[in-house]
Formats: sequence, structure tokens, C-alpha cells
Amino acid sequence: MGKLFGTDGVRGVANVYPMTAEVALALGRGAAHVFRNKVGRHRIVIGKDTRLSGYLIENAIAAGICSMGVDVILVGPMPTPGIAFLTASMRADAGVVISASHNPYQDNGIKLFSRNGFKLPDEVEDRIEQLVFSQELDATRPTASEIGKAFRMEDARGRYIEFLKRLFPQDISLDGMKIVLDCANGAAYRVAPTVLEELGAELIVVGDKPDGENINHECGSLHPELAGRLVREAGADLGISLDGDADRAVFVDEHGSHVGGDNIMCLLAKRMISEGRLKHNTLVATVMSNMGLDIALASCGGKVVRSKVGDRYVVEEMISGGYNLGGEQSGHMIFLDHATTGDGILSALQVLATLRREGKTLSELARGMEPFPQTLVNVRVGSRMPIDEVPGLTPLIRDCEQALAGRGRVLVRFSGTEALARVMIEGEDEARIADMAQRIADHLARELA
Repeated sequence: MGKLFGTDGVRGVANVYPMTAEVALALGRGAAHVFRNKVGRHRIVIGKDTRLSGYLIENAIAAGICSMGVDVILVGPMPTPGIAFLTASMRADAGVVISASHNPYQDNGIKLFSRNGFKLPDEVEDRIEQLVFSQELDATRPTASEIGKAFRMEDARGRYIEFLKRLFPQDISLDGMKIVLDCANGAAYRVAPTVLEELGAELIVVGDKPDGENINHECGSLHPELAGRLVREAGADLGISLDGDADRAVFVDEHGSHVGGDNIMCLLAKRMISEGRLKHNTLVATVMSNMGLDIALASCGGKVVRSKVGDRYVVEEMISGGYNLGGEQSGHMIFLDHATTGDGILSALQVLATLRREGKTLSELARGMEPFPQTLVNVRVGSRMPIDEVPGLTPLIRDCEQALAGRGRVLVRFSGTEALARVMIEGEDEARIADMAQRIADHLARELA
């Protein structure tokens, strides 16, 4: 049947394998079995974004969980990091998020969190997958009072809002700050405006009227140009665009210009270094982050450690190295002192607090990092093998790296979600690196067609 879990849970077109009610029910049964590892009654928290198909998946996975004698706590539309927070706060056995993040509304997905609010390691996902495809649980059928119950949690949103507000410094407010907020018609359409307004911001809100089909449609993190236009029209201080499940945020400055995720991580890391709060003076980024980030942080005594692409791999690297700040170019940022996963609203609060502390605009702070030119070429492939086993590829990469002479990088990897190989090259000469990337892409296309 193929592997269910990708780099961020199970994902696909809703009501088409693997995102069917049947698979969701089996996943619920498998997850409930795996997480029943303590004495007493068991509970799993379920939240979702605003997709129409959320009703279908929610009911199916809840039925699977209840069929294993585990109770379900339904919270309705809630950002992914909100579910991680509630799972740990309520000491539940696990958390489930039904969302396809930034994908269009016809897609959906299922992400799982452990009882401490972290995404699952590969070996736990593999065990759940094994249970889905086997008959191991067929004989496990609680009856009578042992069947699980489902409860709806009415104050979930309020708990998460108060948690976020407590993380904003008590000695400052957002009074006098005008902010454009794009909620992507997604899971944060109520939470995010409430948090920022109660901290004093004047808001211009868009993407806060979900109808089940308009999530991420020409709005949100994939379309920061909407926030940029509104910032210019309103003379706002900045714009914040969330994605469908609000685990990441994308920013535009006071001119309406997009500020890259690397620049945001850089300004946050620099502020934390200056305050002595960045553990080991180290930021964890992925292999896709720009080399300019390394140079900018080195100038103030910091450094960058890189992980595989995917926010859960960033978190794993942070935990193993004892670091407290990490993120991705895409807008995922993890503040391990406060949260266990990427949180777009928390990221926005950290950026806003930094602007207040520094007394500068976002464009001024973003200039603290000068990115190297970067080119990315995607190659559709018909087969996969370890990158270093592709005939003729290793010497070709080596030649390009030698030509860059330490002032650039070459990265070739396979996509975790599509039949693509990705070629990324950084360097000081844009035309030169584009030519290198195309040569490598052409070679991959020939060898892996």
C-alpha cells in the first residue's frame, strides 16, 4: 500500500487514499494502541483547521480512537501549535492535528504529537503504520463501558490565547503599532487577532472568514503580496501572514516588501545573543538556509548548525545539542524555551517584541543579513537512489564546489513529499551558479529518468 507518513504526517487529497475515512479510522486505532502506556483512563486531543473535509477525517479518527477504549477531546479549529500545547498542558496521551498546512482546501492531512507536545520520531510513526496495515489489532475490541468517550472542550481557544499572551514581555505593549494580519482563512482566524488586539495592536485583518473552501486561497503565507499591498495602503508598521494551520509566519516590512525567513531568524538570534539568551550562541537552521546567515551571525559571535529539511528535524537537532532557537526559510520557527513545535503567532510576538526593544523598523533590522544569491532547480525523477550513488554526480558536484572556492554551497537532495530532486546552489555570481545548477539538474534528469 505504500508508506503513509511523509516528512510531516500523512497528507493527500481528502477522501482519496491515503486521506480516506477508512485509513483515518485505522490510524486512530493504531495511535490509541501505541499511546496507551500508562495506568488509568487515556485521552487524545483532536484539533483541525477549517477545511470542509475536516468533519469527515475528525469523525473517523475519533471513532478509531474510541474503539480502542481511549477517550477523545475535540477542540475544533485550532492552530497546530495550540494542539501541541493543549496535549502537554492537559497531560493527554497524544494529540492529533487534522490539517494540510499551506495546501489547497481539497487536500488534508493528519499529524500526531506525543504527550509532551513533540512530533513523533520515525520509529513511532513506523509502528503505527505497521498496525494500520496488519491485522494485529483486530482482536482488540473493548466493549460496554470500556469503549472510549468523546468530549468537546469549550475553553481550548481561551487557554491557548492566555498562554501566548504570557509569553510577551510584561514591560512592553503593542500600543500605537498598526499591523496587517492575514490568517489564511485557517485555524488561527480567531486566536491570532485576539492575541494581538489584547496586547494593544491596531489590526487590519484579512483571511478571517473561512468557509471550508477558501483556506490558503490567494492569501496567507504563500501570498505575502496581499499583506504587502495592505501595508502600503494603510501605512502599517508591518504585515504578518500565517499559513493554514498557523505553525509558521511570513513577514512583510513597513514598505510592503517580503522579509525572508533567514533574515527573520537572524534578527531574532542577534537580539538573543545580545541579551545572553541564545544557548551556545547557536541557531539551528536547515540545509536550505542561506550562507549569508552564517556570515551575519559570525559577525556577532554566533554560529549556525544545520539539520535536514523539516521542522521536526530542526527540533531533534535542537534537543540533541541543547539549543533553544531554530527554524526554516519557510517561516517555521521554534522557541524551545516556550514551545515544542513551530508556532506562527509566537514567532510574530517574538519579532514584535524585538522591534519594540530595538526601536527600529523591520526593514532596518532585516538589513543585518545580506543573503548570497541562491538558485533552486527542481528535477522530476522516475527513480531514486542515494545521492552519492548516482553515476557521475559526485565528481560534478565536487567540481562546482571547487569553483565556488568556499564562497558558496551546493546541495542536492530528494523531496520528502514529491517525485523531485532539488538542486540548490549559492554563490556570489548569480549567472554562474544558475549555470552550475542547470548542469547538475540535466545530469540528474538523464540518470534518473
